[in-house]
Amino acid sequence: MSTSDALRDTRISTHASGTIPAVGFGTLIPDPLVTKQATKAALEAGFRHLDCAERYRNEAAVGDALQEAFKAGTLRRQDLFATTKLWNTNHRPERVKPAFDASRRRLQLDDIDCYIIHTPFAFRPGDEQDPRDERGQVIYDSGVTLVETWQAMERLVDEGHCKSIGLSDITLEKLREIVAVARIRPAMVQVESHPYLPEWDLLDFCREHGIVLQAFAALGHAMEPNLLADPVITAIAQRLHKTPAQIALAWAVQRGTAFLTTSTNPRRIQENFDISALPEEAMREMREKITTSVRFNTVVKTGVPGFIPRVG
Repeated sequence: MSTSDALRDTRISTHASGTIPAVGFGTLIPDPLVTKQATKAALEAGFRHLDCAERYRNEAAVGDALQEAFKAGTLRRQDLFATTKLWNTNHRPERVKPAFDASRRRLQLDDIDCYIIHTPFAFRPGDEQDPRDERGQVIYDSGVTLVETWQAMERLVDEGHCKSIGLSDITLEKLREIVAVARIRPAMVQVESHPYLPEWDLLDFCREHGIVLQAFAALGHAMEPNLLADPVITAIAQRLHKTPAQIALAWAVQRGTAFLTTSTNPRRIQENFDISALPEEAMREMREKITTSVRFNTVVKTGVPGFIPRVG
């Protein structure tokens, strides 16, 4: 990892595609018009790593924002790292390339920097993104393995237009299985991670294999217990004249992970980009004094994304 004076410019080395910008903007925004505005604000703030997904149903809006920036001369394609994801209903090998090409068309990009399997769970193939039976239970697809899907992803790299591949919402155990048989190792693994879920073991494994760990919900997704109200983080923020969010995001980069943050508020988007290095004592405090342990998103157990409010 190379850290410049501006932490926000950090790029993390990967075995696959050179380096990946540590600071990333997530596009999980329900309204396409708001998606386009937020993406433009993120690019204007300085974000150069965009995380997209077929499942978000807004790739076209991201593509429109990118084209406007390219045409205005404010963004060069070589400076952008674009990630998008294969959804659960497209795990069968014959569905992988059509899904990838459809994402490229919507994003209006010839090449994707990293294409990620959204979750390790295969759903019944088809156009319905969330197939359910009469009891409301997810209909899984037992006719394909994650390894078969991964091999189809590897072929995308062979054929061009896909520079690297990765996984999301995966446990260390499942990641080990893929790395053990992969011809092309994952370049990036995207998981929920924040000071309440540091995933140190997963991070160690990723480092060992040249895989970038990218943290989503890096600020705890504004859920209870509220990460940004944690007394250790707020005390450091006060001491350094930063916001709690800036402390949590700086921590993410300094310990060697990339992160994703999402906002539709231009001021907050800028704030989330403007991070700077923390003193070693602050990093040590966060590792030793934060004792809360919480996973907010249950997708690793079901394949169904969603932040579940904690009761009681």
